[in-house]
Amino acid sequence: MITESGIRQTESAESVDGIRPEAPRRQHIAAPPLAPELPAANREGLPFLMLVAIVVLAGLSHLTGAPIFITVGLLATGMAGLAAHLHARRTERRTVALLGETAARSRAEVETLADRMWEMQESEERFRGLIDALGDLVVHRDRDGHIVYANKVFADLVGSDQRDLAGRTLAELGIDVGIVPDAAFSDHECLSSTDVAISTPNGPRWFSWIELSVRDKESGAASHRAIARDITARKHAESSLITARERAEYASQAKSRFLATVSHEIRTPMNGIMGMARLLADTNLSPEQRTYVGAVSTSASALLALIEDLLDYSKIEAGRFDPEPQPMSVREIADNIIELLAARAYAKNIGIGCHVEPDVPQMISADPGRVRQVLLNLIGNAIKFTDSGGVLLNVARARTETTDRICFSVTDTGPGLSEDDLERIFEEFEQVDGSSTRAHGGAGLGLAISKRLVIAMGGTISVSSRLGHGSEFVFEIPATSATEAPQNRRNALSGRRAVILSKNAIEADAIARTIRANGGMVDLAATAAQAAPFAQGCDVLLVDAAMEESDGRLLKRLRQSGFADGEAITLIAPTDRGMLGEFRASGYATFLARPVRGETLLRVLLSSSVPALAQPQPEKRGAPSVRAIGSRQQGLSVLIAEDNDINAMLARATLLKAGHRVTVVANGKAAVEAVTGSGHKHRFDVVLMDLHMPVMDGLDAIAAIRRHEEETAVPPVPIMVLSADSQEKTRHAVLAHGASGFVTKPLDPDALVHAVEGQVAA
Repeated sequence: MITESGIRQTESAESVDGIRPEAPRRQHIAAPPLAPELPAANREGLPFLMLVAIVVLAGLSHLTGAPIFITVGLLATGMAGLAAHLHARRTERRTVALLGETAARSRAEVETLADRMWEMQESEERFRGLIDALGDLVVHRDRDGHIVYANKVFADLVGSDQRDLAGRTLAELGIDVGIVPDAAFSDHECLSSTDVAISTPNGPRWFSWIELSVRDKESGAASHRAIARDITARKHAESSLITARERAEYASQAKSRFLATVSHEIRTPMNGIMGMARLLADTNLSPEQRTYVGAVSTSASALLALIEDLLDYSKIEAGRFDPEPQPMSVREIADNIIELLAARAYAKNIGIGCHVEPDVPQMISADPGRVRQVLLNLIGNAIKFTDSGGVLLNVARARTETTDRICFSVTDTGPGLSEDDLERIFEEFEQVDGSSTRAHGGAGLGLAISKRLVIAMGGTISVSSRLGHGSEFVFEIPATSATEAPQNRRNALSGRRAVILSKNAIEADAIARTIRANGGMVDLAATAAQAAPFAQGCDVLLVDAAMEESDGRLLKRLRQSGFADGEAITLIAPTDRGMLGEFRASGYATFLARPVRGETLLRVLLSSSVPALAQPQPEKRGAPSVRAIGSRQQGLSVLIAEDNDINAMLARATLLKAGHRVTVVANGKAAVEAVTGSGHKHRFDVVLMDLHMPVMDGLDAIAAIRRHEEETAVPPVPIMVLSADSQEKTRHAVLAHGASGFVTKPLDPDALVHAVEGQVAA
C-alpha cells in the first residue's frame, strides 16, 4: 500500500503461528511529488480570457472616439501579456521536465540504495547462517558485560531462547569469562584468548574463546565481540597424551631402576668371576689351564661391556646424561686407550698405532670419561672387525675463524661398509651383519651410545667407508679452554733421519707421522732388502722385534748393508720383554715398547746419546703387578666390610698378596664397631666399605664413623666405597657422605691395591 508520506511498502507476510519467514520481503520506496498539480484546463484558459478582454477594451475605446494612444496602449499591453504568457509557458515546461528528470533520478537512487540494503541484509543472514552451521559461538557484549547479541548456537548450548539472552551476563549463565579492563583498549583494540569450560546437559565442553574489545572513537561506547570454537576433542586428546606420557615416563623410570638393579646384581657375581680368574692366573698353571682361565676372563669382560652399554643407553634415553667438563689431556687419553686395547689387537696379529698432531692443545675442558668411552667403542669396534692390517688413531686440531675443535679419526683396514650400512650404523640395536650366521656378536648399542655422547658434548660424529677398503670414523668436540702445547719442539727432530723396518704398516706409519710432524725425515721398509737403499744418511734405525732373531741376525745384515753408524732401536711387544737381554747383546742400544707413545719416541730420539739397553727403565704402562706394589709398601691394616663372601675373599686375597693385614666384617654395624670400638688396640689405615649390606648399609656406617671421629677429635680414617653402581650420581653421593674414594666392581686387583695405598700416601 502507499502511505501518506509517499513511501510504498510491502508488508511482511506472517504465518498463522505469527512467526516471520526466515528471509524478509523486499521493500520498494517511491519519491513523493514535488508540488500539487492543477488541472490542465485551468493552466491554459486563464491567459486566453485575459487576452480577449484586452482586445475588446481596445475596440470599444476606438468606437467611442477615445484617443488613439489609448487604443494602441491597450493593444500593446495585450501583446506584451501574450508574449509574457508564452515565455512563462516555455519556462514552466522546462522546469517541469527538469523536475521530472530529477525525480526519476532520485527514485532510481532510492531503489538502488534499497537494493544494497537488501543485499547487506541477505549477506548478514548468510554469514550468521554459516557461523551457526560451523557450530561456533558468537556473543556481543556491552561495556558492563551484558549480552547485546548471541547467536542461536550459543542459545542452544546454554538452553535458553535467543531473545531471552539480551541483557544477561555470562556469569549468570555459569560461564567464567571476565571483561577486559577499559585501560587495555583505551586507544587501540585488544584481542584476548582463553580456553573456557561450559557446562551442558551432556557434560562439560571446552571452547577456545577469542574476544575483540574495542571503543568507538566518536561515541566512546565500548563493546566486546567474541567468537568461540569447540575444542573438547582436542582437550580430551591432550589429556590422553599427558596421561600416556606420564605412563611412559613411569615405565622408563621403572625400566631404568630395573636395569640398575639387575646390573648391580650381575656385577656382584661378575666381580667374583673376574677377580678369581685374575688370582688363579697368578698361580702356577699348565698351558692348558692358563688357556681356560683366559677364556673365563675374556667372556666375563665381554659380559661386563654389554652391561655397561645397556646402562649407558638407559641413562641417555632417559635424558639423565649430563657431561661433566674438566681439564683433560688429549694426548694422555689417546695414548692410554691405544695401550689398553693393544693386547686385543696383538692377539689378532694386527697393528695398532696413535699419532697426535703437534698443534693439538696440551689441555682442553671436556668430559674425559665420555671421551674415553667413545674412543673405546670406536677403536674396539675397529679391532673387532679387522682381521689383517691394523687400526690407527689420529688426533688433529681443526680451527676456523669462529670454531676450534679437536678431531679424533679412527681408521681401520677391515672389510668396510656398504651404503645401506652407513645410513643405519648409528641407530640403536643395529648390526652390520644382523643374520644368525654373523661372525661378531654384540647388542648394536656401542655406536648409538657414542653418537649420543658426542652430541651431548657439543660435537659431531660421522663415518666414511667402502666395501673392501676399510672404514674411517671421525668425531669432533669443541676445544674449550685450550692450553697450547709447547712450541719449542715443533722442529725438534730437524736434521734427524730415521728408517723404520717393520711389516706392521699401521704402526710404522704412526711412528713416521710423529717424526715428520716434528721436523725429522723417515723412510719405511718391510724387509731388509727394501731398507738397504735408505742407509745413506740414516742416524736412527727402528727395527720391529717380531722380525729379529734371538741372535740378532737381522741387525747384522743391516749393518753390513750400510747401517753401520746409525743407532739401532728395537720395537718390542709386551710379550717380547723376555728377550731384552738378547737384543742388548745383539747391538740394540735401547727399545721402544709397542704401541709407541709419541712423547716417548721424541724423548728417545732427542737424547744426545742413547743409553745402554739395560739402563733405561721402560715407561710405566698400566698398573704394575700386585707383587711389585706390595714390595714398595708393607704393613697396612685394612678393614673390609662386605656381605658377599666371594667379593670379600677376592679383596682379602688381593691385599694379603700385596703384604697388607686384612680384617673382614659382614655388615655396616660391625664395621662401625670395629672402627670405633674401644677394644681395638690399633686403628685401621684404610676401610673398604660396601654400599649395600644388611643391618646397616654403607652410607649409614660412614656417617656413624664420621660422627664418632668428630666427637672424639681423632683424624678421619680413609674410607673407600666398594660398589657395582658406577653412576656418577652414586659416586657424588658417597663422597658427599664423607667417603674418601670410590672403587667400582668388578674389582681389578691391581687397581684395588693402588687405590688402598694411594689413600694412605695422600
